[in-house]
Amino acid sequence: MIFDPMYLLIVGPAFLLSIIAQIWVKKAFSQYSKVGVTTRLSGAEAAERIVAHTGLDVRVERVGGFLSDHYDPRTRVLRLSPDVYDGRSLASIGVAAHEAGHAVQHARAYMPLQLRTAIVPAASIGSQLAWPLLMIGLIFQFTGLLYAGIILFSVAVLFQLITLPVEIDASRRALALVRSEGIVATEEEAAGARTVLTAAAMTYVAAAATAILTLLYFLIRSGILGGRRD
Repeated sequence: MIFDPMYLLIVGPAFLLSIIAQIWVKKAFSQYSKVGVTTRLSGAEAAERIVAHTGLDVRVERVGGFLSDHYDPRTRVLRLSPDVYDGRSLASIGVAAHEAGHAVQHARAYMPLQLRTAIVPAASIGSQLAWPLLMIGLIFQFTGLLYAGIILFSVAVLFQLITLPVEIDASRRALALVRSEGIVATEEEAAGARTVLTAAAMTYVAAAATAILTLLYFLIRSGILGGRRD
């Protein structure tokens, strides 16, 4: 499939966007990791302050990896990577506040977050099974398997689409809370946190674009769109 000119034409631009987004977020994190905050709060302390604002019983824990930060609404645990958990920089504050924003969403019963959490099992199964079915269906011209793969992959695409408003809203809440809770002291610091969050948001945009265009490719190759199948 990777040698199919149609695939490269349709999905290639999204892959390029993904590469650019990854470079951007790493550059932004590296740049603002060197910029301290006036309050001297660590990422963990900033997250704990925001979580306390929600009144929700959420634990903040350290987790291994680079930018592996996430909030688990099932266990009510906010996990921060070492650089974010211990860091006292605008980058650490921005990432920690974003993940704490998800805790706020949980506390406020934010519907897109609830929907995303509900479809995680189906999306996980879909993403794992879709590719083998799609490949076998295309290679051996098994229409039934190809259609089954498209259906499963569509669930994964839906998950990516729901993720976009969830992540954008978490960043919006984070920026508001770092100001209202006194986590950043100046507009310049708030602007730095916004830069980090904007770069991170682009990775989700790129992932959604890649998923949508990949689905479009399979819809065309299956004949569902275009009226014919190679």
